[in-house]
Amino acid sequence: MKLLYAEDEISMSEAVVDILTYHNYMVDAVYDGQTALEYARMEQYDGIILDIMMPGMSGLEVLAELRKEGCRIPILLLTAKAEVEDRIQGLDLGADDYLPKPFVMGELLARVRAMLRRRKEFPPDILKCGNVSLNLHSYELIGEKQTFVLPNLEYRMMELLMLNQGIYLSSEDLLVKVWGYDTDAELGTVWVYISYLRKRLLALNANVEIKAKRNIGYTLEVKE
Repeated sequence: MKLLYAEDEISMSEAVVDILTYHNYMVDAVYDGQTALEYARMEQYDGIILDIMMPGMSGLEVLAELRKEGCRIPILLLTAKAEVEDRIQGLDLGADDYLPKPFVMGELLARVRAMLRRRKEFPPDILKCGNVSLNLHSYELIGEKQTFVLPNLEYRMMELLMLNQGIYLSSEDLLVKVWGYDTDAELGTVWVYISYLRKRLLALNANVEIKAKRNIGYTLEVKE
């Protein structure tokens, strides 16, 4: 699951991103409303978290513009505890939920999970390809006789391949979608993690494989 998080308080942003990343969410963090709007237009997210008080454009202005443009991505607003009017206006503008500041991280995670459950295109709890499946809650890659709990980056890459079966994803796409825009990781890292997943599939005696096409990318397919 990929989230956009807009918050101008750097320390708060870093803390929330760390928690979300630990729970296997991919997060793009931005620090002002205008950048949040640009990212939301440019990238496909499963959910957006907007702080209302931001420089450039407020979270409410970003929300209003996205809904005006027809964007239906679920949006969670972070509001000042006392600003009831902001909450009402946000819901009227099309926000899916709000969370008053200050908040505990456990409640933020619960709100994010609830927001994503309401998403119409939310994928099933288990993704399948051939005789293997990926549990999106337990991060288990499941074969007919064996199961692996995947580390964070392996899980993200397998989820992306499962969601795009038969579609070739370039190394650049995988690097950005798994490691994020601001990563220091090099393209060769993608091949390393593809190798890890191929070994997992081999150990599971899977009838699927990660195929590669030179200068095109990688895809997950059932073996012929």
